Amino acid sequence: MANSTDGLFAQNTSDNISQPEELRGIRENAYMTYTQGIIIAICGNFLISISLNIQKYTHVRLSQRGSSKPYYKSVLWWLGISLMGLGELGNFAAYGFAPASLIAPLGCVSVIASAIISVVFLKETLRASDLLGGALAIAGTYLLVTFAPHFAPHVTANMVERSLMSWEFLTYIFVEVIAFCILLYLYKCRKMKHIVIVMLLVALLASVTVISVKAVSGMITESVQGNHLQLTYPIFYVMFIVMVASCAFQIKFLNQAMKMFDATEVVPINYVFFTASAIVAGSLFYQEFFGLSPFNICLFVLGLVISFIGVFLIARTRPKIKTDSVFISMGQIPGARCTEKVQPETRSSSYGSLASKLICNRGTHTDDS
Repeated sequence: MANSTDGLFAQNTSDNISQPEELRGIRENAYMTYTQGIIIAICGNFLISISLNIQKYTHVRLSQRGSSKPYYKSVLWWLGISLMGLGELGNFAAYGFAPASLIAPLGCVSVIASAIISVVFLKETLRASDLLGGALAIAGTYLLVTFAPHFAPHVTANMVERSLMSWEFLTYIFVEVIAFCILLYLYKCRKMKHIVIVMLLVALLASVTVISVKAVSGMITESVQGNHLQLTYPIFYVMFIVMVASCAFQIKFLNQAMKMFDATEVVPINYVFFTASAIVAGSLFYQEFFGLSPFNICLFVLGLVISFIGVFLIARTRPKIKTDSVFISMGQIPGARCTEKVQPETRSSSYGSLASKLICNRGTHTDDS
């Protein structure tokens, strides 16, 4: 009897010892995954900022040389496009490792990097507001990374299906559809071309894009890690179609905004709206803020506000590059009908690089195709 009691006691003791160790291992793995997502997102946004500046430098160099060679035949321009694709792939992968409410605000890394690169390599003027905005954006990013939700749920097909049928998401998507229809009516039928209306349309589409991107990326990550093959579920292909469609329409409205308004207006407003919509969508669909303390939530919001202010200070009224002849003809661009001279700039509209278009000086005023 004594031996059996001792054995039972020893078993309970070993269970009590192994349970904290197992829990510690789970937390370490989750923290490592979270850190990987942050690193991938930062590297992706940094590559995007390099890409945008390379593309713009290509336009400027061709213009200064007076070359009639189209920009799309330049090896340097294709290098920029390749880096853009690699950066966007990194942003896509980051959603599979870290919460969407953290990956979306990290777009400010691209804004900061673009401002630094444009000053160093494109010889743009460094302003006091750039230094202040950069410092605020870095401080806000630190608060975001420190106090954001550190544990994202494993995205599986069953989890996505349950979230799609939850009353929180159904209520959210119903309100979003109504708001989108009203804004679209004002924009298309009433011809109200206000920047807030256009950027709200982009933001509403962006929330759907974020949900679908994280679903697709998360299911691919689960499959690659060998936990469970997710690509056999129909919901994977449904979310993939939603991702492509919402991203395409988001790019369409963003391009229209860049044509009608100055890039210094579009960049900060888009960053604020896009980030806010991504956080709301992530918190409702993926329950990313569940269990997070009010203190962490308050500091996370503070980090957002500081980052918003920093991006606004960096993006506002960017100075033009000092060159003797920095104009290219629209006749060099295939399919363009306008023959007037415009300021050369990069108009990349890939998902994930929306906030990094601050290097554009002014929007190209052309008719919508």
